[in-house]
Amino acid sequence: MIADSPTTAIARVAFIGGGNMAAALIGGLLKTGWPVAKIAVAEPVTARADWLRAQFGVPVAASAAELGDDADALVLAVKPQQMREALAGIRTRPGALVVSIAAGVRLATLRRLLGDSLAYVRTMPNTPALFGAGITGLYAPAGTPDSARALAQVLLAAAGDCVWVQREEELDAVTALSGSGPAYFFLLVEALREAGTALGLAPEVAAQLAAQTCIGAARMVADAGQDVSQLRANVTSKGGTTEAALQHLESAGLRAIFAEALRLADARAKQLGDALDTD
Repeated sequence: MIADSPTTAIARVAFIGGGNMAAALIGGLLKTGWPVAKIAVAEPVTARADWLRAQFGVPVAASAAELGDDADALVLAVKPQQMREALAGIRTRPGALVVSIAAGVRLATLRRLLGDSLAYVRTMPNTPALFGAGITGLYAPAGTPDSARALAQVLLAAAGDCVWVQREEELDAVTALSGSGPAYFFLLVEALREAGTALGLAPEVAAQLAAQTCIGAARMVADAGQDVSQLRANVTSKGGTTEAALQHLESAGLRAIFAEALRLADARAKQLGDALDTD
């Protein structure tokens, strides 16, 4: 259950956008005991709005302008290119918290759209949040009230773990590592499945082995209480099959490939932020 404090228990939260990530957060908040009456959503797509009402029982308006100005926190959950349109006509009260989960939208851009009287926290969640297993990077500029930081963390923790960064630019690296990271994992599962099939396994058998192996290994990373390098050493017998495979991966430059991939993702995140900031 949520803590019985002004920061969490009585906060009115308005979601601008009702897509998958917003739904993950709403569902997570309701599971913690957040009152349905303290949540509202602005979602212009009729079918999606109907689904949100049926799924969660929350009130859904067609636009942010229809939500009123009594929200303690606004969660901006729209695509970056839709941000300006989504915020048109919105009303806010001074001191309200604005939490952005929109990739690439910098706080300077939000301040130009919403003004300086609000508290801002920018975040980068990832898609495992849809299963309550996400992780979110958060950034708050200097001077952000502790109560605003605490409320932002409670909201994002509804879908998984949270980690704070010290500089807004670090969110580009968060995007490259954990924001895009699930896709790297999916690619690994694909590659293992295809390699197993090439060795003669039935496709469905290779798929099941690849998926469950990665799921199990991830559980070990989370729960074994050992560093991943030690876990790797534990399953690598001298002169064995695992050693042969790992030696090839290392000699093929796997670490350098990942380093360059994340560098490119980080650079692209910066480019997208620059473009949005210019617009």
